[in-house]
Amino acid sequence: MSSATPFAGTPRVRRLPLAGVLRLGRPSDIWFKPALSVVVAVAPPNLILLALGRLDLAMYTMAGSLCALYAHHRPYTARARALAGVVLGMVAGLGVGLVAASLTGSAVALVTVGALVAAVQKALCDATRIGPPGHVVLTFISSASLFAPQTPAQVPGHLALALAAGTWAWLVGMAPGLFRPHGPERRATAHALNAAAAYAENRRPHTCGTAHAAVQAAWQTLLSAGARSETRRALERLVVRAEVALASPADADPHRLRAWARELRGTGPVPRTAYDDELLGVEAELAAPARRWWRALGPLAPIAMRTALGCALAGYASLALGIGRPYWALVTAASLYQANVTLTWSRGVQRVVGNLVGVLVFAAVVPLAHLGPAALVLCCLAFNFGAEALMGRNYWLGSICVTPMALLITEFAGYQEPGRLITERVVDTLVGALVGFVAAMAVTNRRAGDRVEHALAAVERARARAARLLAEPHPAPGSLDSARRALAAALVDLRAGVEAASGEWWQRALPQERVVHAEQAGHRTLAATIRHHRAEGARP
Repeated sequence: MSSATPFAGTPRVRRLPLAGVLRLGRPSDIWFKPALSVVVAVAPPNLILLALGRLDLAMYTMAGSLCALYAHHRPYTARARALAGVVLGMVAGLGVGLVAASLTGSAVALVTVGALVAAVQKALCDATRIGPPGHVVLTFISSASLFAPQTPAQVPGHLALALAAGTWAWLVGMAPGLFRPHGPERRATAHALNAAAAYAENRRPHTCGTAHAAVQAAWQTLLSAGARSETRRALERLVVRAEVALASPADADPHRLRAWARELRGTGPVPRTAYDDELLGVEAELAAPARRWWRALGPLAPIAMRTALGCALAGYASLALGIGRPYWALVTAASLYQANVTLTWSRGVQRVVGNLVGVLVFAAVVPLAHLGPAALVLCCLAFNFGAEALMGRNYWLGSICVTPMALLITEFAGYQEPGRLITERVVDTLVGALVGFVAAMAVTNRRAGDRVEHALAAVERARARAARLLAEPHPAPGSLDSARRALAAALVDLRAGVEAASGEWWQRALPQERVVHAEQAGHRTLAATIRHHRAEGARP
């Protein structure tokens, strides 16, 4: 038994990192898909408005078009639902902003509404795990709409424009499924195979965690893909091969794993494996009630509180300084909040650096954009593409394109003096980042430690169930497969919970010994279930 006392000790302040915050990473293997999708989603509405001489309405169509940024890693069945939810959420946030703008001219009241909406958007996006770009785009649109001159009679028409553009964005996001219907599942499986190969070659703790997370992501993708076609069954068997490599890395063949991953590119047949046995338990998991996303809202309450407080204070500070666009400070604060204070600090540094460089890019480009409305639209499209192409490398790099794009969008209703725009953007960025981070430190998140305790209990329960099934001479068909996946998911959740809690300030000491023991015992049990599955598959 561990001698560590859970959460014993005195509160500690952790160092905030600087090294590596701006380091560039490798781009996503599908970086071009969201980049191209957003251009295809934005271009037709903007060009139509350009032809009609109504670019002043572009903010409303942009709200719907930007929904094309979401859900590119999800299977198309799940993507259809996710994109529909994003479109409805975007229109709802826009509607709240427009109605508030039409009912009151009080800037303080509008900032308050914007902060509350941002907190709701943050909580919902985190609870549903909608993924990048998360709540930031939703908050940008809803906050900007709060300060758009509006009358109640105009609101329905403007929402209709956003909904129409959102419907087009939904079609853009679903269109690749016509040509590569299993693309997301194939990519997730290939990523799991490559991660397992990396662990087989270099058996280090960080590669082990990465590999298990990749395998778990592949299972989540396959289980959310709908009906089990023969292609998906073949992909499931490949994921099991990745699990086998994690269980016995010394016996794994990294070259074979990578060869399978390469064969999954394109639309060719899925490679067959040596043990082409039927996987049991998947149908039962698909039939089981899905985990309700709203159960995750409780642990997210501190993050939502940080968002509401930080956005409100940032907006009020901007108003006190006499800035005409307090929503820029509000959005800057909203963009900071991550899983813990340490990550929030890193995002703040990235946001400030990216925005400051971005205003310099805007200053260089604005003479070209002012050549005419067509040049303005084309510049915005170019920055849309650049933002998504670069964001995966590091947030600050993508922000270099996001900043001039946001500044140019303000000119759809008419050209403005560049010097004033640049000054206001710089001030609001600094105010939003500073005030937003102070709010993150002020609102403690003791629930991060509770999450670790709950995750430990879940791992122990899942491990006990798997061990019990292993001890049975003839476990029910599919039960051990299901228990293995449940244990793997619990281990990934535990590691994520520990990493999130480790980056929090004012957090009591975590039960490190219990965590290490639970992870070691869990991975040993996982390996035993995989060896059992392999042995069963090898029998005649």
